[in-house]
Amino acid sequence: MIRCNKDGDVWIVTIDRPEKAGALTREMLTELADIAETAQAAKLFILTGTGGVFSAGADLDAARAGLATDPVWERLSQAIAALPGLSIAALNGTVAGGAFGMVLACDLRIAVAKAKFFYPVMKLGFLPQPSDPGRLVALVGPARAKLILMAGQKIHSEQAMNWGLLDQIVDPDDLLETAHALGADVLSATPAHINGIKRLTT
Repeated sequence: MIRCNKDGDVWIVTIDRPEKAGALTREMLTELADIAETAQAAKLFILTGTGGVFSAGADLDAARAGLATDPVWERLSQAIAALPGLSIAALNGTVAGGAFGMVLACDLRIAVAKAKFFYPVMKLGFLPQPSDPGRLVALVGPARAKLILMAGQKIHSEQAMNWGLLDQIVDPDDLLETAHALGADVLSATPAHINGIKRLTT
């Protein structure tokens, strides 16, 4: 359900569970975290999904068993944030719940026009992952972060881009091509140069 395609300096990691709207089990999250922690040589790390939804967050059965508050979510987010290369979330559809964490941890976010973004932690009675509110505030500001986390608002892609949550809206057929194009300069640079600029902009 998690696919990792390594092509030289480019790693493409895909959540491939369209029949369950990309819902994540603990095993899937652990595999994602393992991949991110071992992707230190990747100059370009692309995170994407299949079907009409990137990820609906935790698998319902797993959430009821405690996954919603499992530290594996934060482990994954921190692993992506720590990558020395350029990380891009290429969102094929809606992002919900805990799946927000890995998306916020990426350097760039691009999405198809139909994508929506919501994180219903207030409604569900959970706290967000520890690093998520800070990353969200850094992108959209405190009031808009509260609209998402406290008021439970669903944000559509155009609104998300206007707020700074998204960097580009792209045609579904061009999603991965656009991600590759955004990483073109990175792929031609040395690892030290990439990491140096990333540290200056983080």
